[in-house]
Amino acid sequence: MNFPERFANLPAYAFPRLRALLDHHTPGGDVVHMTIGEPKHQFPQWVTDVIVENAAQFNSYPANDGSEALRGAIAGWIQTRYGVEMDPSSQIMALNGTREGLYNAAMALCPEQKNGQKPVILIPNPFYQVYMVASLSVAAEPVFVSATAESGHLPDYESLPQDVLDRTAIAYICSPANPQGAVASRDYWQRLIRLAEKHDFCIFADECYSEIYRDAAPVGALTVAQDMGADPERLVLFNSLSKRSNLPGLRSGLIATGPENTKRIKQLRAYSGAPLPGPLQAAAARVWADEAHVVENRALYQEKYRIADEVFAGLDGYMAPEAGFFLWLPVPDGEAAALKLWQQTGIRVLPGAYLAQGTPGQNPGKGYIRVALVASAEVTRAALTQLRRCLYDT
Repeated sequence: MNFPERFANLPAYAFPRLRALLDHHTPGGDVVHMTIGEPKHQFPQWVTDVIVENAAQFNSYPANDGSEALRGAIAGWIQTRYGVEMDPSSQIMALNGTREGLYNAAMALCPEQKNGQKPVILIPNPFYQVYMVASLSVAAEPVFVSATAESGHLPDYESLPQDVLDRTAIAYICSPANPQGAVASRDYWQRLIRLAEKHDFCIFADECYSEIYRDAAPVGALTVAQDMGADPERLVLFNSLSKRSNLPGLRSGLIATGPENTKRIKQLRAYSGAPLPGPLQAAAARVWADEAHVVENRALYQEKYRIADEVFAGLDGYMAPEAGFFLWLPVPDGEAAALKLWQQTGIRVLPGAYLAQGTPGQNPGKGYIRVALVASAEVTRAALTQLRRCLYDT
């Protein structure tokens, strides 16, 4: 059997690449993991109780699109957070983590052709890797648009040639951005929505980091689209309990969009989806409805923002993140910096080039490392202090 080129030629995923770079070297100290965006704060303790109370549901197949209670809780959260009313039955679907939705929504919504040509999917660069694989899976042309300091660390899709925009079917956008922590402003969303209306493409708004921020809550794409009177089918929202509630293992995400999009996504999921088990859906419904733990969690990250600002005060090129929990630190070469840091301190960080696409000399992530602020404040302060001494003060 011959495998399609689009899969045979996939680049190695970021973390196997990191292991190949570091693991045959001895760490220079106690190992501190600052690579993967896996929250380590406590999740609400009552989550376990809800799962146990609903354990009998393990004896039944779960609701494929999410239980009525879960979809209702998600709709309530969207109303509270974004000021947008959505029908739980026709505009919302529960996901087994947002990665599933970010992939399968492209499978369901990307046409085979756009204006008689191969469709284009726009991807910010650096990017969450599933965007690229989804594009290749639907035989679209992925177009990587650099999100650099010059563009405010968000992609400038308006600068693309007319012929590319006319072939565009989907544009992925992550706000707050992973890895840079930049936040799309109301003006940015307005311009992107107008561009999508002009060239008739769909916006996939990945807002998984929306509840972790420094000062003001990031404006949501749904809010802006509603205020503009945009077609509900123009935008697809993705969010998750992984970062908001420190529950990456619960695998509870959401997708919210217009009824026609939802119908097509649900139809595909009937064949290919892996729904969340019933007891976990019950727990997720309770978590989406609770904000107290989110406020407490956000305060812990805000403390680590302050720590990072103190440790890197005066460092040329340091960009204090607006939101999310990553630092995007400038270095001459990300791979060399990650290896040096590992060998001299035992701290593991991710080379920025592993999160971006491009030739070695033109990869927009090459001159950065990504540092995840997921450990405790005490561990974070000690590790960042070591990192600065190792990479910047020598």
